[in-house]
Amino acid sequence: MITVRSISKYNEVYPTVITIGTFDGVHIGHRKILDKIINHAKNTALKSAVLTFFPHPRMVLQKDADIKLLNTVDEKIAILERLGLDILIIHPFTMEFSRLTATEFVRDILVNTLNIKKVIIGYDHRFGRNRNANITDLIAFGNALDFSVDEIPAQEIDAVSVSSTKIRKALEAGDIETANSYLGYEYMLTGTIVRGKGNGKKLGFPTANLSIAESYKLIPKNGAYTVKSTLNGETVYGMMNIGFNPTLNGTEKSVEVNFFDFDADLYGKKIQVDILARLREEHKFESVDALKGQLAKDKKKSLEFIQK
Repeated sequence: MITVRSISKYNEVYPTVITIGTFDGVHIGHRKILDKIINHAKNTALKSAVLTFFPHPRMVLQKDADIKLLNTVDEKIAILERLGLDILIIHPFTMEFSRLTATEFVRDILVNTLNIKKVIIGYDHRFGRNRNANITDLIAFGNALDFSVDEIPAQEIDAVSVSSTKIRKALEAGDIETANSYLGYEYMLTGTIVRGKGNGKKLGFPTANLSIAESYKLIPKNGAYTVKSTLNGETVYGMMNIGFNPTLNGTEKSVEVNFFDFDADLYGKKIQVDILARLREEHKFESVDALKGQLAKDKKKSLEFIQK
């Protein structure tokens, strides 16, 4: 997959079939559109392309919008590559970019730069300054500038009844099962392993502390979860706690993973943790021994889930 992080850096000449959007989460609803462009490209001489944006437009246009995203940029790149996309353009969304007229956007970017021959897009797509152009305008541009438009109708999109907003709400409520079913994959956290306070080791459950650099990444509700990772080429399962470790009088939020049957130095390594299931809420236990007992129950419950 060819990936460029600005339209200005794009210099390919391939004719393309393209779709446009933020695609946060790259969920099962998004994949209805993505599958169409990828399959169309396979059956024609075109390359499949996605034009997406970072930061999320709401981060720029609504300064007070404290939106958390389902994917980091790198996570989104990896997901789209696995789907078989040919070209990904991640363009910086700025106030200046938002002021492009519909004509400038279609003529200068889509046609003259990205060499589009077909656009496949949802029925409710809007674009141009103040989002004042719609699918009807896009079809008119296509007639004038020699590209075709395939509209994905309302009933086809609405039948999926999935949105990034619904997934965010599920994760914030700790409903990982619903979030994963909407995503079509396990929700992931990606970060670097850093040194913690060593409390897990003292309890008999040594943990890897995950530091997530991207402040915009949505962290699910505090609590304990069953997880898996690929470490040194092997699938390793474990349990993760998100929260403040109240039993140990913690004051800072942390993401800590106790991996089962794994003993290797992970400090400084970047890893991806896939969240499989939620175990429980975070609690303040009466004593350290009570916490140890709960951790043993969490591990047993995780192992039972994994064996299923």
